[in-house]
Amino acid sequence: MDASSRNFTEEQHMFRAAYRKFLEAEVAPHMPAFRKAGIVDREIFRKAGEQGFLMIWPDEKYGGMGDADFRYEQIIIEELSRAECSEWYAPLHSRLVGPYFDKFATEEQRERFLPGCVSGEKILAIAMTEPDAGSDLSGMRSTARDMGDHFILNGSKTYISNGINADIVIVAAKLAGSDNPHAVVLCIVERGMEGFERGRNLEKMGQSAQDTAELFFNNVKVPRENIMGEPGKGFIYLMTGLAEERLQAAVGFISNARHAFDITRDFCMERKMFGKTLAGMQNTQFKMAEMDMEIEMAEVYVDHCVELLNKERLTGEIGAKAKYLASEIEWRMLDLGVQLHGGAGFMKEYAICNLFTGSRVNRIYAGTSEVMKLIVGRHIFSEAYSSTLV
Repeated sequence: MDASSRNFTEEQHMFRAAYRKFLEAEVAPHMPAFRKAGIVDREIFRKAGEQGFLMIWPDEKYGGMGDADFRYEQIIIEELSRAECSEWYAPLHSRLVGPYFDKFATEEQRERFLPGCVSGEKILAIAMTEPDAGSDLSGMRSTARDMGDHFILNGSKTYISNGINADIVIVAAKLAGSDNPHAVVLCIVERGMEGFERGRNLEKMGQSAQDTAELFFNNVKVPRENIMGEPGKGFIYLMTGLAEERLQAAVGFISNARHAFDITRDFCMERKMFGKTLAGMQNTQFKMAEMDMEIEMAEVYVDHCVELLNKERLTGEIGAKAKYLASEIEWRMLDLGVQLHGGAGFMKEYAICNLFTGSRVNRIYAGTSEVMKLIVGRHIFSEAYSSTLV
């Protein structure tokens, strides 16, 4: 859908236009170099921070706008997809990890960390995933032992986005000595802490500009003032953020699907076969008509979910529905886009190729499609189930 037909304010339309210009001038031209390097230059975070594009929600006293309306983050995610800059994980920094400081940190921690995060001087990451603990976080083996005025953190994490660039990592670890498998401590680990080391910048199928790393913690001394929230309640804190994380993912996936649709449409209108364009063939028209309808229906649902989030009514199963629906439709669109491009779709010089390889992970991260169906299925057979559109 065209942004002008959606429920954005005039100020938000202006923000979209300004952010689009920023991406076109400062980020998009450098993406090929970032992909070759395997990492986005830290300077991009600082430039975004200087112009007020990195973190919107923090209060003005921390350097932000003080506007928690998710519509701003939705605009950022949509424009990143449009400019083919989604490998720059600014939303992970600003809206996935950052809000942990708002919801669970002390005021001292907010004053100490948020200004640098808003300015882009400090880059955020969150470390939950381990080789044996992905969607099931109860399987994590990293531990944090309470030593009184500090905790001792041991363990390793993998597939951590922003893992190389990150200056501040929120690390989830089990509370050592507890019999409760869900007793988790959230440790704020800072660059340079003794015993904190980074492993490889992992090579991936796609999204090569996104630094995805292994992290290692060997007797890291984490001061008590770097413990977020109440020790042992970290699992609850992590669960509260999952619905929004999945909505963020859904916004990006369906925006990516629309962008793939647009570039495929343009290609079909130019590409000729058997004396006429691909766009003039009935099969092309039928396939693209089906995708246009699916994408638009998903766009409407995702917009509805954004409204629910702004009203603090987004639930876990609704977030799961949005994530599942958007990622599956995105994948069908990308597969169709490559098919309609023919041999060109297999070439990296064509955008559809990079979109295809970069998006395969989208049905996996933030919870696999199978886990999303499990969440929705459990809700259907729970006492809390309601089929009414909230």
